[in-house]
Amino acid sequence: MDQIQDSIIKEPLRWLDIKVINPEDFTELVVRFLLNLLVTFIVVNYIYSKNSNRKDFYFSYFSISITIFVLCFLLESVKLELGFALGLFAIFGIIRYRTDPIPIKEMTYLFVIIGISVINALSNKKVSHVELIFTNTAIILTMWILEKILHLKQEICLIINYENIENINIQKKVELYADIQERTGIKIKRIEIEEINYLRDVAKIRVYHDINDNNGETNTF
Repeated sequence: MDQIQDSIIKEPLRWLDIKVINPEDFTELVVRFLLNLLVTFIVVNYIYSKNSNRKDFYFSYFSISITIFVLCFLLESVKLELGFALGLFAIFGIIRYRTDPIPIKEMTYLFVIIGISVINALSNKKVSHVELIFTNTAIILTMWILEKILHLKQEICLIINYENIENINIQKKVELYADIQERTGIKIKRIEIEEINYLRDVAKIRVYHDINDNNGETNTF
């Protein structure tokens, strides 16, 4: 009788032949989820946002991070390994949010967020907690070093139809830079001439500048 009672107590509660809760797996899910959310928050809020001065990708980064993590963790039993992880990168590389093209730096951070989520979700029991924490910490430190110590600023481009055609001359480079900088208030890094129309006295030029500068945080006026 005691053995029967023990077996009843030890037998997990089921509904539709599925366990209602598995304490060990649920605990692992919560711990890994919180770790992944913490790392994503640090990368997005304290590294990406502070250096790019942009918050329009907040929703996408956090949503993708959570979705990828849950997807990988819950489907781990289906033998989702390296091929699946690389497939996620390929899918987002092809799609690239075609309704609104993502700049290269934002796309890189997107891949970093996906990579963090996949690592935290698919690392098996052969990977110790110390190794997992070290990996996440190494990613955070690497991104911080690239942004802060190496001062890798985010560069964006403005396309301008420039009508002062006489300044489109290699000998008047200084005047061209000064004129555009005075008009836009942007500290210009470089200018590329894309097209010149002498019939209409207009030129199509590309103006590059860092969005981290005080003069031009974004390309929106």
